[in-house]
Amino acid sequence: MPDPVVLGFDTSAAHCAAALLQGDAVLGAMQEEMAKGQVERLFPLIEDLLARAGLGWGDLDVIGVGIGPGNFTGIRIAVAAARGLALSLGIPAVGVTATEAAAHGLSRPCRVVLPLRGGQVVWQDFGADSHGPQQAAAEMLPPGPVPAEPAMPPALAIARIALSRRADPGPRPAPLYLCPADAAPARDRPPLILP
Repeated sequence: MPDPVVLGFDTSAAHCAAALLQGDAVLGAMQEEMAKGQVERLFPLIEDLLARAGLGWGDLDVIGVGIGPGNFTGIRIAVAAARGLALSLGIPAVGVTATEAAAHGLSRPCRVVLPLRGGQVVWQDFGADSHGPQQAAAEMLPPGPVPAEPAMPPALAIARIALSRRADPGPRPAPLYLCPADAAPARDRPPLILP
């Protein structure tokens, strides 16, 4: 029986990234830096990755997706794509936090710190007392391990984590937000809907 084929992708930061594995073998990985436009670029990037590996959508066995925290719109793009693909292909989708991906392959204990907008960071300590991702001002981190650089690109880490969780993928991927959206509700009154 051939090794499972895993697609991992992420648009939770200023990039569009995807990686393709077959078992432990990396079939391909791509990351394009972009502040916006991920919604138009994600599927062509994945199709290019699949074509270069000589594979199609039906060859996928599991999908891994970055669920944040990060860019609100980018998170929604990736999570919606992963859930739609998983449903249509009948395969599991695994949600992976940005901090899990950044810490994958690092020795423990460790701390990962990822930049956000407005001088904020998301951070997480991994070790005996690991808690979920936290947000803080860059200069206000509590004492802890020296922040470590990620061992691999995010999409590759997401794919490797998804492979390890394939048998027990957990709940469907859902966005992970640590703060409310920057966008404000419309100030205009909504139109009156007549009965």
